[in-house]
This record gives sequence, structure tokens and C-alpha cells, in this order.
Amino acid sequence: MDWRTFAEQMASLARDLLAQESVRDTLERITGAATELVEGCDAAGILLLRGRRVQSLAPTEQLVIDSDQLQERAGEGPCFDAARTSVGERQFRIADFTDVTERWPTYVPEARKLGLGSMMGILLFTEDEDLGALNFYSRRPGAFTEASETAGWLLASHAAVAFSSARTQAQLQEAIGTRHTIGEAMGILMGSHRLTEDQAFAALRRYSQDRNVKLRDVARQVCERGGLP
Repeated sequence: MDWRTFAEQMASLARDLLAQESVRDTLERITGAATELVEGCDAAGILLLRGRRVQSLAPTEQLVIDSDQLQERAGEGPCFDAARTSVGERQFRIADFTDVTERWPTYVPEARKLGLGSMMGILLFTEDEDLGALNFYSRRPGAFTEASETAGWLLASHAAVAFSSARTQAQLQEAIGTRHTIGEAMGILMGSHRLTEDQAFAALRRYSQDRNVKLRDVARQVCERGGLP
């Protein structure tokens, strides 16, 4: 591993991640970089865990999705463990899928049938939140060295910050859009029904609660139809 070249590539990647226009674009750039920058990596993806259900984000190949789904069914695996661990180990590796392992006895034999030779899972985290696991896959046994692990950890550190920032920005944009839509809907109700601002908001909220529809969706319907449905 030429660490000087790697450092230059990481610096370029950091700038590139900031330039992405959406969370999806950011994640796809991260997993694409994994296959470009981490020696031995044939495919990559990000696994999110919700309870015991997994979600595959920005997979570079179908192999990633198949592995994630297998871990969900088995309830075990290095990426599954990394994504659900908030303390202790934050990095996991299966060096060789042809070896017998006691740690993931259900997952490993089935993953071998998918064509996996070795893999790593590294937790994406910031000081405030855990964001899932960045996972690296190889079809060759023993593909990931100590240098690969170090490179993967450095990439995951950058990825976590970029992921968190992109998600925060998306949430902020959504909140601004929602606020604007609600304000527009209130204006429509105020004008058509001679309501005060408080009365218009109360009408939207009451309709939302009575019909178990999100307030932003009610507001959008009012804007589209010119009044409450």
C-alpha cells in the first residue's frame, strides 16, 4: 500500500463527497470508493439495521444484497454485528470463508455458496449516532490484509461524517419544504374560510389527527386541491 497516494486519494474523495447532491449520491460514491481504494475489495455496500431487519444501501453488486439478506435470515454475520454494536468492537473480518468458524456458524457456509472468499464490516459512527456498517467483499480468500483494514477504517471514518452531513442536510431541506407547504395551506384556508392563522393551523392538525394522515401530507393535499379534501 502506497500510503502517500492513498492519502491524496482520500483528500480528493473528501472534496468529492461534499459535492454530492443527495444522500443516495453520497452513499454510492462511498461504496464506489471502497472498491477503488481498498486492496482486495471486489464489492461494497452499507447495511442499516432496524431491529432485526436489514436494509442494503448503495450496493455495488447483487452479491452485497444477497449477503445482507442472508445475514438477516441467519440473524448473524460480521456486518450484522457491526451495524448493531454501539460499544465494543467496531470492525469485523472473515479472513477466509473456507475456514470453519464458530462465531457465525449459519452465515459462513451459506455465504460461501454465494461465492464469497473474505469480507470485512466496519461500523459507521460519529459522536452522536451510529449509521450502520460499511462492508467490503472479496471473492478471494485472504484478500484483506492489515493494510486493507487500515484503509477500510480510514474510508469508513470519512464516510460516516459525509453520510451524517448529507442526511442532516436532506432532513433540513425536507423540514423547510414542509414548513413552506404548511404555511401555503394555512393561507389557502385563511382566505377561503375567513380563519385566523391559529384557526387554520388547528384545522389542518385536527384533519391530520382524525384521519391519521401526516400533517405535511394534509397540507400538500390542500395546496393541490385548494382546500381540505
